Amino acid sequence: MPVKHIEEYRDREIARRLIAQIHAASRKPIRLMEVCGTHTMSIFRSGLRSLLPETITLVSGPGCPVCVTAQREIDQFVALARREDVILTTFGDLLRVPGSGSSLQQERAAGCDVRVVYSPLDALALAARNRGKKVVFLGVGFETTAPTVAAALLSARAQGVSNFLVFAAHKRTPPAVGALMAAPDLRVDGFLLPGHVCLVTGTRAFQPLVDRYRIPCVVGGFEPLDLLGALTRLVAQIEAGAAVLENAYERAVTASGNAKAQAVMEAVFATVDAEWRGLGAIPESGLKIAEAHRALDAEACFDLSVPDVPEPRGCACGQVLKGLRIPTDCALYQKTCTPMHPVGPCMVSSEGTCAAYYRYHGGEGA
Repeated sequence: MPVKHIEEYRDREIARRLIAQIHAASRKPIRLMEVCGTHTMSIFRSGLRSLLPETITLVSGPGCPVCVTAQREIDQFVALARREDVILTTFGDLLRVPGSGSSLQQERAAGCDVRVVYSPLDALALAARNRGKKVVFLGVGFETTAPTVAAALLSARAQGVSNFLVFAAHKRTPPAVGALMAAPDLRVDGFLLPGHVCLVTGTRAFQPLVDRYRIPCVVGGFEPLDLLGALTRLVAQIEAGAAVLENAYERAVTASGNAKAQAVMEAVFATVDAEWRGLGAIPESGLKIAEAHRALDAEACFDLSVPDVPEPRGCACGQVLKGLRIPTDCALYQKTCTPMHPVGPCMVSSEGTCAAYYRYHGGEGA
């Protein structure tokens, strides 16, 4: 038997065993939240929900960085795009996120210089070639992407590329998970923690939350077997009445995390309070450019005052991100809100819960 077939057979057998363990162990109704948007997409893509017992409900959380970006920040991005002295660079997911009156895609169609890049270093190279304009990179993401943005800023300073700026809208995951654990209206029995984030922060970033709130947490990877293994541990904890932090992604994640990535973030960013769509203001949940690097901070260099505008009427993105509703509960879902004509960001991003429901369940939900 070819090696590939042996590996596929082995994986199927492991999957069957893990699914059997979950079915045998799960005796009471439980709700588990996957915090990471990549987990959400992997769960839908692999059809994992249909393999779990009816006692287990999987709830998606605020793990999509584009989705949790506040409405006001989207409007500030649009204001930046309209400046004639700016070349705005961004990852593709942000283009179609609706602001209160426009989107980056609409501004680009109207003639604004908005460009999609694949890394902040691409934006830095663009700035080096266009010294007559300010090249602004939109820094949206969690601890997973923040180190690369920090490294690009340090490289800009080292190279003397003074026209490269960053609008830092990064979010820190542990404070958001803590806000969810403390929320009186959210009933979640356990959390599947994001492997990519923990790769940088280490599991120790979440330990104080588990110690304080006594809620089972397991760090998981992203392949179907990774997810099944993490879910098996979560179910076992809950049924046993335990509440500890486990690492089911040991091949990548350690307790201490990536020291170099942490160091570069600390060198460039300062921890601040931040506004999350759906979750509101969360203390110490954001990363802004530190005073020492103020010259490369787009917020400091431009007047980006925009009015506070409420989220779109009828859009349930905020409640979906908080795990209080599923997309099919939203009156706009698959009617006025579709991937071609999104009302909220959860239908736009490749990691958005509404987009996952639409793509993998045809609007029928899980």
